[in-house]
Amino acid sequence: MLDMTTIVGFALVALGMVCAPGPNMIYLLSRSITQGRVAGVTSLLGVMLAFTVYMMATMFGLSALFHAVPLLYEWIRWLGAGYLIWLAWKSIRPGQASPLEPQPLSIDSPRKLFLMGFMTNLLNPKAAVLYISLLPQFINPARGSVLLQSMELGFIQISISFMINLLIVLTASTIAAWLSSRPLWLKWQRWLMAGVLTGLAARMALDRSK
Repeated sequence: MLDMTTIVGFALVALGMVCAPGPNMIYLLSRSITQGRVAGVTSLLGVMLAFTVYMMATMFGLSALFHAVPLLYEWIRWLGAGYLIWLAWKSIRPGQASPLEPQPLSIDSPRKLFLMGFMTNLLNPKAAVLYISLLPQFINPARGSVLLQSMELGFIQISISFMINLLIVLTASTIAAWLSSRPLWLKWQRWLMAGVLTGLAARMALDRSK
């Protein structure tokens, strides 16, 4: 259904998204440091369930709405670009701390860990807006079912997110120690994140292929 160019392109975008620090990354990092790897993995499973909810909603939403409202893609494209610019500014505005700095958390039960991971991602506006804004740009109705293409892209995004976040959970203590000894890197990371988000916003705004 999807050609290799589309798969590789979307995989790179998905990789960039998961590597850009946000609520999911900081929650998993902090939880793993506070309560250990098992707690981190439990929380990660909740995060993945929320991604699955987004994938299902996006699949059926795109199939119906794109046929009913042809201009919807343009609205989503500009909304997503504007949101990315806002995130870029938020990451470098004066007084803004790096999201990679772990925060102390209380000890929670496995059930609460799972639910907190789920809610952290489900209520994360970055996950919601970026998911419905990025995915449509890699769908080509001429290649067949929009529903199936959305499913394939969703599985790619979820798989990449799971692998990267699992790596974060398993190496949380090492990451925290590395960051604590390199405070300047935290500041540099904020500008790098802003640059990546701005570049992605420009791509979204200028893309008129659909």
